[in-house]
Amino acid sequence: MKNLPIGTQSFSVLRNTDCLYVDKTEYIYRMITTGRIYFLSRPRRFGKSLLVSTLEAIFKGQKELFEGLYIQDKRDWTQQHPVIRLDFGGRAHRTGDELKVSLNEFLDETAGDNHLLLVKTELPDKFGELIKKLHQSTGQQVVVLVDEYDKPITDHLSHPETREANKTILHDFYQVLKAVDEHIRLIFLTGVSKFSGLSVFSALNNPDDITLNPEYATICGYTQEELESCFTERIDDVARCYNKSRDEMLDTIRTWYDGYSWDGRTSVYNPFSTLLLFSNREIDDYWFRTGSPTFLMDIVKKRNRIALALEPVKVTSRTFNGYDPANIDEISLLFQTGYLTVKEKDFSSIPAQYTLGIPNEEVRTSFLEYLLNAYSAYSVEQVQPLISDMQQQIHAGDTAGLEKNLRLLLANIPGTLHIGKEAYYHSMFLTWMKLLGFDIHGEVITNIGRIDAVWQQPELTVVAEIKYSAGKVKADSLLTAAMEQIHDRRYYEKYLDRKVILMAVAFTGKAVRCRLEEMQ
Repeated sequence: MKNLPIGTQSFSVLRNTDCLYVDKTEYIYRMITTGRIYFLSRPRRFGKSLLVSTLEAIFKGQKELFEGLYIQDKRDWTQQHPVIRLDFGGRAHRTGDELKVSLNEFLDETAGDNHLLLVKTELPDKFGELIKKLHQSTGQQVVVLVDEYDKPITDHLSHPETREANKTILHDFYQVLKAVDEHIRLIFLTGVSKFSGLSVFSALNNPDDITLNPEYATICGYTQEELESCFTERIDDVARCYNKSRDEMLDTIRTWYDGYSWDGRTSVYNPFSTLLLFSNREIDDYWFRTGSPTFLMDIVKKRNRIALALEPVKVTSRTFNGYDPANIDEISLLFQTGYLTVKEKDFSSIPAQYTLGIPNEEVRTSFLEYLLNAYSAYSVEQVQPLISDMQQQIHAGDTAGLEKNLRLLLANIPGTLHIGKEAYYHSMFLTWMKLLGFDIHGEVITNIGRIDAVWQQPELTVVAEIKYSAGKVKADSLLTAAMEQIHDRRYYEKYLDRKVILMAVAFTGKAVRCRLEEMQ
């Protein structure tokens, strides 16, 4: 078996150290032969940097690295181009001044590597000078590769002063690219967000945004076919560890790490988590634990949006056309950062409509555990025992025990985050139940009403009705009304082929009560 390229973002290192490479050069060849200016958005740890490195090797004419790959006999390898590769993942940008210094150092280093001397002093002018002189000195147009082009902004979304300072610097820096267009063979940018007002998209001759283009839906990540053909021995290895058949193990791996889609039809596995699965021979939440974007979590908490990802959400294609970094909504952030993905694309409406949902079990479990931790001050170590206790209490009909744990959860939510609306408590309660491992559905429509929540486990269905009062109605009255509503409207009727537990939950102010009843 070839070595697993864990943490390897350099294409040349990967190919020279006998690492496994899932061949994506067919997509790259299509891209570089049909256009000149591209933008691709993918979540972190999804192979964007390796893709950029591969492009660099192609345009530098490093033919020996592509032996046995699709592009090997498709390209004239004598055509070599100077490459400017800027990776903001390795550039300082904690302040606007620091970003300027970092970019100036990058331009000087790149010029020095190519035996050039830059005389311009202003940052944008120096960038343009570098591109022109590279073209003039080599006789070949320049390839500009920018990895994580938006990182100096996304890392500071919660810090307006730094965000706006960096935005202004990048606007002027990127605007140069249009002025030197005749000197450029290809521009390829990767990032998380497609921000407006940066001149990249408003002035740079309208880059081809291939983020949602079906032809490039699998340019990053592993398809099912790639997984089974490239990792076949490792799949069998993990299956032995779990004492499962190959097919059973594939189902488990698919549930945990597959499900990312940008066209609603084809899906890919998270490459980072997949590689660590095969390295460690253990199912775990590898992607999430590498560090969720702090800007996303800060914004979700500050805006009191506790359960954004519980149910699929529909948006139009306009949602992806560009974002104002000072006013970006949570759904867009969750999609860009990989917590939501395209589940379905509907062409019947104009513009097209997309259904977004959680990609897989790794993201679902980890994200909701984080939300519970963020809104209740419970650590991850405390969350897991709590989940186990509450699962057992529901199965056993232990109203007193379940109510005690619900009170503990509610009590740990900071008072400033409470919103005196029934919808808030509905969402919060559904988040808790999601964490218990139930397949949960909110607002379930029946022929005589709408059930607040139904969630299921094998051989068990829980039908819940949730009531809220700011304090004027007593909890016992709310519980009685909720249970009577379940019975009167026979919400449980279509689930009687299995064990059914009825649950009434009452939120009164910042207090919570519950009542459990098993259908006989």
